[in-house]
Amino acid sequence: MLLSALILITAFLLNLFLPWWSIAIPGLIFGYFFNEKAMPSFGWGFLALFLLWGGQALYIHFANDAILSSRIAEMFSVGSPILVVMITGILGGLVSGLATLTGSLVKEAPRKFS
Repeated sequence: MLLSALILITAFLLNLFLPWWSIAIPGLIFGYFFNEKAMPSFGWGFLALFLLWGGQALYIHFANDAILSSRIAEMFSVGSPILVVMITGILGGLVSGLATLTGSLVKEAPRKFS
Protein backbone atom coordinates (compact mmCIF):
# COMPACT_ATOMS: atom_id res chain seq x y z
CA MET A 1 0.00 0.00 0.00
CA LEU A 2 2.89 2.36 0.77
CA LEU A 3 4.36 1.59 -2.66
CA SER A 4 1.12 2.59 -4.35
CA ALA A 5 0.78 5.80 -2.32
CA LEU A 6 4.36 6.88 -3.05
CA ILE A 7 3.93 6.22 -6.77
CA LEU A 8 0.64 8.11 -6.85
CA ILE A 9 1.98 11.20 -5.07
CA THR A 10 5.26 11.31 -6.98
CA ALA A 11 3.58 10.73 -10.35
CA PHE A 12 1.10 13.51 -9.63
CA LEU A 13 3.89 15.96 -8.81
CA LEU A 14 5.99 14.97 -11.83
CA ASN A 15 2.96 15.17 -14.11
CA LEU A 16 2.55 18.85 -13.20
CA PHE A 17 5.87 19.77 -14.83
CA LEU A 18 6.91 16.94 -17.15
CA PRO A 19 5.25 15.14 -20.09
CA TRP A 20 2.74 12.32 -19.62
CA TRP A 21 5.36 9.57 -19.81
CA SER A 22 6.99 10.87 -16.62
CA ILE A 23 4.47 8.72 -14.71
CA ALA A 24 6.75 5.76 -15.43
CA ILE A 25 9.69 7.25 -13.51
CA PRO A 26 8.30 6.72 -9.97
CA GLY A 27 7.27 3.19 -10.91
CA LEU A 28 10.77 2.34 -12.06
CA ILE A 29 12.44 3.86 -9.00
CA PHE A 30 10.06 2.57 -6.33
CA GLY A 31 9.73 -0.81 -8.02
CA TYR A 32 13.48 -1.17 -7.76
CA PHE A 33 13.84 -0.07 -4.14
CA PHE A 34 10.76 -1.72 -2.59
CA ASN A 35 11.92 -5.21 -3.64
CA GLU A 36 8.43 -6.66 -4.14
CA LYS A 37 7.73 -9.76 -6.19
CA ALA A 38 6.68 -9.31 -9.82
CA MET A 39 2.89 -9.52 -9.62
CA PRO A 40 2.44 -7.38 -6.46
CA SER A 41 4.72 -4.75 -8.00
CA PHE A 42 2.62 -4.61 -11.13
CA GLY A 43 -0.59 -4.52 -9.12
CA TRP A 44 0.45 -1.68 -6.82
CA GLY A 45 1.83 0.35 -9.72
CA PHE A 46 -1.33 -0.23 -11.75
CA LEU A 47 -3.59 0.71 -8.85
CA ALA A 48 -1.71 3.95 -8.17
CA LEU A 49 -2.03 5.38 -11.67
CA PHE A 50 -5.47 3.91 -12.30
CA LEU A 51 -6.69 5.91 -9.32
CA LEU A 52 -4.71 9.01 -10.27
CA TRP A 53 -5.56 9.26 -13.96
CA GLY A 54 -9.03 7.80 -13.56
CA GLY A 55 -9.74 10.25 -10.76
CA GLN A 56 -8.42 13.19 -12.74
CA ALA A 57 -10.43 12.15 -15.81
CA LEU A 58 -13.56 11.74 -13.67
CA TYR A 59 -12.99 15.18 -12.14
CA ILE A 60 -12.67 16.73 -15.61
CA HIS A 61 -15.76 14.78 -16.73
CA PHE A 62 -17.89 16.30 -13.96
CA ALA A 63 -16.24 19.73 -13.98
CA ASN A 64 -17.24 20.49 -17.57
CA ASP A 65 -20.59 18.64 -17.59
CA ALA A 66 -19.16 15.75 -19.66
CA ILE A 67 -18.57 17.92 -22.73
CA LEU A 68 -14.96 16.87 -23.29
CA SER A 69 -15.39 13.17 -22.54
CA SER A 70 -18.54 13.04 -24.71
CA ARG A 71 -16.69 14.54 -27.65
CA ILE A 72 -13.76 12.16 -27.20
CA ALA A 73 -16.19 9.22 -26.95
CA GLU A 74 -17.86 10.35 -30.15
CA MET A 75 -14.53 10.87 -31.92
CA PHE A 76 -13.30 7.36 -31.07
CA SER A 77 -16.76 5.76 -31.44
CA VAL A 78 -16.59 4.44 -27.89
CA GLY A 79 -20.19 5.18 -27.05
CA SER A 80 -20.06 6.19 -23.39
CA PRO A 81 -18.15 9.11 -21.88
CA ILE A 82 -17.65 7.08 -18.69
CA LEU A 83 -15.91 4.42 -20.77
CA VAL A 84 -13.44 7.11 -21.89
CA VAL A 85 -12.72 7.83 -18.22
CA MET A 86 -12.17 4.11 -17.53
CA ILE A 87 -9.89 3.70 -20.55
CA THR A 88 -7.85 6.71 -19.39
CA GLY A 89 -7.37 5.11 -15.99
CA ILE A 90 -6.47 1.74 -17.50
CA LEU A 91 -3.87 3.25 -19.83
CA GLY A 92 -2.22 5.15 -16.99
CA GLY A 93 -2.34 2.04 -14.84
CA LEU A 94 -0.69 -0.09 -17.51
CA VAL A 95 2.15 2.38 -17.99
CA SER A 96 2.86 2.58 -14.27
CA GLY A 97 2.29 -1.12 -13.63
CA LEU A 98 4.73 -2.14 -16.33
CA ALA A 99 7.27 0.42 -15.11
CA THR A 100 7.01 -0.86 -11.54
CA LEU A 101 7.27 -4.44 -12.78
CA THR A 102 10.39 -3.51 -14.75
CA GLY A 103 11.96 -1.89 -11.69
CA SER A 104 11.34 -4.95 -9.55
CA LEU A 105 12.62 -7.36 -12.22
CA VAL A 106 15.79 -5.31 -12.72
CA LYS A 107 16.40 -5.61 -8.97
CA GLU A 108 15.92 -9.41 -9.14
CA ALA A 109 18.04 -9.98 -12.27
CA PRO A 110 21.52 -9.89 -10.68
CA ARG A 111 20.45 -12.38 -8.00
CA LYS A 112 19.16 -14.89 -10.55
CA PHE A 113 22.20 -14.85 -12.82
CA SER A 114 25.04 -14.65 -10.33
